[in-house]
Amino acid sequence: MTATSPPLAPLLEKLDRRSAHVGVIGLGYVGLPLAVTCAQRGLHVTGFDIDPPKIDKLRNDDSYIDAVDPAELRRLNTGGRTRWTSDFSALAEMDVIVICVPTPLSKNRDPDLSFVATTAETIARYIRPGSLVVLESTTYPGTTIELLKPILEKSELVCGQDIFLGFSPEREDPGNATYRTATIPKIVAGDGDDARQAVTAFYRIAVDNVVPVSTTQTAEAVKITENIFRAVNIALVNELKVIFDAMGIDIWEVIDGAATKPFGFMPFYPGPGLGGHCIPIDPFYLTWKAREYDLTTRFIELAGEINSNMPQYVVSRLREVLDRATGKGLSQSHILIVGMSYKKNVADMRESPSARLMELLLDQGAQVDFLDPHVATIPPMRAYPQLLNRSAIAPDQVAAAGFDAILIATDHDAIDYAALTALNIPIIDTRNAIARRDLAMDNVTKA
Repeated sequence: MTATSPPLAPLLEKLDRRSAHVGVIGLGYVGLPLAVTCAQRGLHVTGFDIDPPKIDKLRNDDSYIDAVDPAELRRLNTGGRTRWTSDFSALAEMDVIVICVPTPLSKNRDPDLSFVATTAETIARYIRPGSLVVLESTTYPGTTIELLKPILEKSELVCGQDIFLGFSPEREDPGNATYRTATIPKIVAGDGDDARQAVTAFYRIAVDNVVPVSTTQTAEAVKITENIFRAVNIALVNELKVIFDAMGIDIWEVIDGAATKPFGFMPFYPGPGLGGHCIPIDPFYLTWKAREYDLTTRFIELAGEINSNMPQYVVSRLREVLDRATGKGLSQSHILIVGMSYKKNVADMRESPSARLMELLLDQGAQVDFLDPHVATIPPMRAYPQLLNRSAIAPDQVAAAGFDAILIATDHDAIDYAALTALNIPIIDTRNAIARRDLAMDNVTKA
């Protein structure tokens, strides 16, 4: 097949004329911004999701994700560029289908690709010749070819001949005001030359900088490598924090000092544990895949162990501070957790270490409330069902609540840290939030 022979040529022509219909499956933190970006760039977009309340919100111009402005959503909906549905039969109308569904871990830290497989089965029922399917969900190298391709070919359409298959890892960073979907460089790959050409042509419409690589396995490995790099380095500084705390050395001052070196050092910062969908989960996809080759991933597994143990370390430091300052144990204490989301200035609760901290404190018999301007109530999560629908305390109620200690787990900018320090009760600060604001440190313990 030549580079522009059917069925590739009609697809490229539709993309060039912006007449292609794009379906985005999974309208979460990855899928919804991508759908909106594609519509902004002139493509016709249909967003698919199995959650009817999400569809209802989007049809009513109600964005549930900070990265998508409701006013922009209204403009696109009114202009007829977007539609939102749970009717997957509409996939039969799509020229490009992008899969943005979750790829969690099982309880045994094995990849759970059930969402990808189920989505592929659905696509196979409706896909038409000449269509492009792209997986964006993070996974282990080989998933696109080994899992997705055989399922799609149940349609009796052959990848590379009748339809095209590609992989392009998502790189969303919730809360990042500098980089958005359109401005984050996009790694793309296809199953064969024609598929790579189709994937590249599609993303060059939506994204400013597209970076093709040789195979889908390479593209999958790029994403895994990015997240392993972060997980291992965060684990390193978390381990250093424990060591330097014992020595009476401030880890944040150490990192800030090291960061003045203009080469050979990249600052990473400690915290109460890892959160978000990517870093706590994705490295273990490679760990699982490596077993196929009788290989171990010792750095990855050690990093995971260190990061997973940070909430216990923070709680132990809190226990020490309470004993020293109040003489109370955790079971007699009322604790305020500041920040429930996993990251500052966002509402994203996925894998948040704050949830684990709250669980540990409750298990110790403590009374626990939380303060978070971005999280009014705790939403459904993969774990922690006992925390569901717990509500945040109002800022004006904090002073009268009689807290014995404050645990800063997420350093949202909208928190009044001066008001917290003015309460004159112990503060355990896992984010260096108080010191960075040059506030009084008399009752503050960095942890």
